[in-house]
Amino acid sequence: MSAHPIVHIEISGTDPKASASFYEKIFGWKIEYDPKFDYSMFDVHPGPGGGFVKVDGEMYKTGDVLVYIGVEDIPATLAAIEAAGGKSLVPKTEIPGMGWFAIFLDPAGTRMALYTSMNPQG
Repeated sequence: MSAHPIVHIEISGTDPKASASFYEKIFGWKIEYDPKFDYSMFDVHPGPGGGFVKVDGEMYKTGDVLVYIGVEDIPATLAAIEAAGGKSLVPKTEIPGMGWFAIFLDPAGTRMALYTSMNPQG
């Protein structure tokens, strides 16, 4: 995974299901709801897919879009981010049955995320 692609995008809103319905209606995105996580995901092949998250006023604010970058080693990448002036916000955290993520701030204050799949392809 040396290219570090954008692998997932989260769009925040006060009503994630309504947001999912809006994007499905306007852009024809395929929406799949996962009740286990109470999470609506979108598929916009060939681009990265993503999901809709609820605004909580802390980690997710109105208007936020969170971009996930694919990496092979989250702890090592977080260490490099911190050495380069960034800040870890959420450490490596498991998404059961899927993979791991972490959230960081770059030196300019932009919130971004890292992701490693439990089932890497290729």
